[in-house]
Amino acid sequence: MLLSLYPDLKPELDAALTSSLVPIADGESKIAGIGLGKEAAMQIIALRENDGSAALETYRPLTTAGAYVPTTVPLFSIAGATTPWVMTSGSQYRPGPPPALGSELWTRDVNEIREVGSRTSVIRTPEQTTVGRFWFFVGARTYNPIVRQAATAKGMDLVDCARLYALTSIAGNDAFVAVFDAKYHYNFWRPITAIRNADLTSNAATPRDASWLPLGDTPMHPEYPCAHCITSAAISTVLQTIVGDFGEFSVTSPTAPGVTRKWTRLQDYSDEVSNARIWAGFHYRFSTEIGKEMGRKIGALTVATQLRGVEAMAEPRR
Repeated sequence: MLLSLYPDLKPELDAALTSSLVPIADGESKIAGIGLGKEAAMQIIALRENDGSAALETYRPLTTAGAYVPTTVPLFSIAGATTPWVMTSGSQYRPGPPPALGSELWTRDVNEIREVGSRTSVIRTPEQTTVGRFWFFVGARTYNPIVRQAATAKGMDLVDCARLYALTSIAGNDAFVAVFDAKYHYNFWRPITAIRNADLTSNAATPRDASWLPLGDTPMHPEYPCAHCITSAAISTVLQTIVGDFGEFSVTSPTAPGVTRKWTRLQDYSDEVSNARIWAGFHYRFSTEIGKEMGRKIGALTVATQLRGVEAMAEPRR
């Protein structure tokens, strides 16, 4: 599987495989196991060969003839159309639209992020600034260390570890598909756009700030819902269901050198990720809450339908 994704790493991967097989005695069982592993990999590669992830990106920036627009194309515009693992489609858990720009919810949340998410905020605490910067770090590298710590704390064997990693990876992938389906469906503006153009909403309660900047550089894709939030919630749900509480766990981040974040509850980890996106000036609070709700649903669906344990498979049909 790894060679299909990273062929340039063949020497290192071959060496790692050889090293892992050395302690196993030669014989028919070893040969059969290697053959079964290769066959499983080939079937998964074939299963995902036409999943849509190789489609050409065709995002069309909104403009008028002759007018300049920024020329960096947004990221992941095709992700929501790729084939998910457990959802029926990327839109299965698509949420309703973001709040109207004259609503109390919009007014509350855009004003919150204007004040606390600004690069020059005077109300964001030093701790919130550190956490906001810490979670500029995104992707599987932010949650795989947590999965590893959970497996280690529970003393899982190789097969149980493989199952746990597979379930979290499946949930993480489908969370990614679901959130980008919604993001490009609604194409909702980021705080930096909304706040600099607040006069366009005719909402007197949301003042315009012509030079507002977020704490960090805004990710290059639409705002609604929060991607970091949906992923952390999906992973937390799988871990809570399969592993449960497993003591203190921690993560470090290259975007906050020297800082280690620690938790004893998965819910606290997921909530921190969501708050961090507000403090960073990237996401409105309603978007973080919607993202977490979607992630919990995807995590629960993954555990309920994929790689079910022997006990679950033996349950009588109802």
